[in-house]
Amino acid sequence: MINKRLLIKNLLAHNDENSFYDKKLKLNIGEREGKAKFLKHVCALSNSNPENNSYIVIGVQDEDNRIVGTDFFDDSKIQNLVNAYLSNPPLISYENIPFPHLPGNLVVGLVTIKPNHGKICSLRKNIWKYYGGSVFLRDGSISMPKVFDITISDVNSEVVNSIENHSHNNIELTLDGVFDFLQKRKDYNATYKVFKEYFVVCWAGKKIQAKNETFYSRVDIELINEQVKLFYSDLDQVSISLTEEQFKILEYVQLGLHDKYQFYPLEEVTIRFKDSVSYEIESKLLFEPPEFDKKTLYHIYNTNNKLLERLKKKLPLNKQQIKDLKNLPSTYLLCYLNNFAQAIDKLEEAKPFLKEYSQEVYNYYKESMRILRKVKYN
Repeated sequence: MINKRLLIKNLLAHNDENSFYDKKLKLNIGEREGKAKFLKHVCALSNSNPENNSYIVIGVQDEDNRIVGTDFFDDSKIQNLVNAYLSNPPLISYENIPFPHLPGNLVVGLVTIKPNHGKICSLRKNIWKYYGGSVFLRDGSISMPKVFDITISDVNSEVVNSIENHSHNNIELTLDGVFDFLQKRKDYNATYKVFKEYFVVCWAGKKIQAKNETFYSRVDIELINEQVKLFYSDLDQVSISLTEEQFKILEYVQLGLHDKYQFYPLEEVTIRFKDSVSYEIESKLLFEPPEFDKKTLYHIYNTNNKLLERLKKKLPLNKQQIKDLKNLPSTYLLCYLNNFAQAIDKLEEAKPFLKEYSQEVYNYYKESMRILRKVKYN
């Protein structure tokens, strides 16, 4: 089994970016340009690596390979995005890899692109400045369009296999990972369980008892063998259940209006461990958008728009407006989910101003966009 943290170190140590991996400071598939560039790199790496895995590492400074981290990216439906825009789409996965020197809310993103065995991958339709039908290949460390003489050849499988073989996990790395997790999360009921005498899952969170049920907030869950962070949230509540063969996470999101909030089931993730020293992850979206009175939402939508204009003009906010600003991302989201189509455009328009105002408000924005992304890609 590959230790993903060790794999990232070995990739970064292998010269600079090349035809089997790319590195990025951040990934922004919420915007059209960022989505298009991501699809271009996936397409190019797939075509240039027909018989081996290829990778995109996110959260790394381009100039000096310094690992600075990126936000935890919770998007189990990223394959749906690739399938929607690419012909002969490769299988891909996105994993969040913790590093000891990074704060708990930051990770390194690892996109793994599986070999496509000679099938030519291309854009299915236009996106940003790229046209449908475009084919991309790697030219060294650059993803370039290719029009004529398109040939798919295996040039990297030997070196990638060598890197992966030098990235296998061992008992020392596993024990170090467990001890490190338990120490870092000792204030949040940190614990672990071994599945199938091999897999080690560590988790921690602040316990909340409600109606004979146990929920957790500030949740952190890691699969130690692969050094993969499976779940992280400062804002939501989670229930955890487990058997000898599976670990199940049910995530709830808090939404509401006028200080009346409820927790709504968002997604259920089940990790099943097999006797063959393998596992599978199944995610199921459970979210049913709450419905609210249209007149009430119309009033809130207009209030949000006025508040956004004050933010743009850097006008001072009173106590109530500051409170409304914290709710602005989630109320714009609720408006959109109740058929106010332009609400999502207003939320995206608000992004730079929320980011400038405070980290707390910007975190609420990112949480609302995460929920939206799950709903859209599902």
